[in-house]
Amino acid sequence: MSEPGSHDFVVRDSRTVYDGAILALRVDQVEMPGGRIAEREVVEHHGAVAVVALDDAGRVAMVRQYRHPIGRRLLELPAGLLDGGPDEDPLTAAQRELAEEVDLAADSWRVLTDLALSPGFTDEALRVYLAESLHSLNPAERHDEEADMAVEWVALGDAVAQVLSGEIVNATAVAGILAVSVALTNGAALRDPSAEWTDQPTGLQSRKHGDARRS
Repeated sequence: MSEPGSHDFVVRDSRTVYDGAILALRVDQVEMPGGRIAEREVVEHHGAVAVVALDDAGRVAMVRQYRHPIGRRLLELPAGLLDGGPDEDPLTAAQRELAEEVDLAADSWRVLTDLALSPGFTDEALRVYLAESLHSLNPAERHDEEADMAVEWVALGDAVAQVLSGEIVNATAVAGILAVSVALTNGAALRDPSAEWTDQPTGLQSRKHGDARRS
């Protein structure tokens, strides 16, 4: 058996058992230390982006959106899926989501943090940007849940307090709010918006667009 931390987890076989609109489920046969083959279920998901849009008064643009799986509205950051194809640029997607959800554009963009949202069972990952030097756009047309979405401006200190009190529970919003608070307090250097994103998911996009090319 290899030393801890050195085993190569080779996939011996893989099959897709569900392929839906926004996710797929595959089952991998993975070689464990000692040679045993174990099944690992993996939910493939589109990557996503979110934006902490911070104005000159230190307020964050947030949305209160209905989330059907938990049956209530959550206070969240503007965010969206990278579902425009394998070549979709994450920064372009973030700029689009900021415009579509809160009618804003920004002159300054930096990477705030990257998240692997639940790596025990899914490859879903998300990049959070910090957007500053904001300016307003004409209102966008919204549909379905987004037609009911309310925009709220929350002072950063109040947002941090709402994270700690349990009012803000969306994982992306929690991470983004705490990250920007720490970055501003410590004067941390943030990454360029084109910085490499190691864990950006590609499997679901590649299969869907590969299927489309073959049809």
